[in-house]
Amino acid sequence: MDKGKSIIVAAAIAAVGLLLLGLSLKAGIDNFVNKDRVVTVKGLAEMQVDADKVTWPIVTRETGNDIQALYNTVNQKNASVIAFLKQNGLTDAEININPVEVDDRSMNEYANERITYRYRAKSVITVISDKVDKVREIIAKQGDLLERGIVIDGGEMGSGIYYEYSSFASIKGQMMEQAIANAQKTAEQFAAASGSDLGKIVKADQGQFSIDDLDSNTPYKKSLRVVTTITYRLSD
Repeated sequence: MDKGKSIIVAAAIAAVGLLLLGLSLKAGIDNFVNKDRVVTVKGLAEMQVDADKVTWPIVTRETGNDIQALYNTVNQKNASVIAFLKQNGLTDAEININPVEVDDRSMNEYANERITYRYRAKSVITVISDKVDKVREIIAKQGDLLERGIVIDGGEMGSGIYYEYSSFASIKGQMMEQAIANAQKTAEQFAAASGSDLGKIVKADQGQFSIDDLDSNTPYKKSLRVVTTITYRLSD
């Protein structure tokens, strides 16, 4: 090959090399630019349900100076409370009797007041049931216990009633799917507004779940909520 042809071939090879290098650089630059073209959106799913489990602590208190007589009184009144609950449709499995708590006030070295009764006893019978409506009916009729000489500690009892939605695990998947669908809808709207196509998911969290009372007056109604955050890639 003469010198002239060698120069031409070398120039052609160099041109092809430069062309390939340019294409590679362009692809790299495009990838670098597209790498940062993402949109992050949140998806929300909400649902209102009725509680399916209730815990009701029934608190009574007694005072006296004879410890044995005090225990007898507590046991008699506990028996009356249990009879009342069963008469209204609850079973032994739903009624739990806690150990009686007795405070000997004479043992309190810091007590300065004159002690009328040496002993104070606190008894708690806890109802745990999935019959939420039934228990709510019984709570409304608790005044009937007054006729049996039983005074329920309304302060502790009222603040201690606890309603739950224990079936939440069974619908978490359904709510998560709804939250993801809502997130994708928002991302599609953003992509359309920006003249882009929505690509694949770059990153997603497992969702933040919460269960709250619908309001302070209806703690037996629950508001379920899940929020997920998803990042999508955008392309032209």
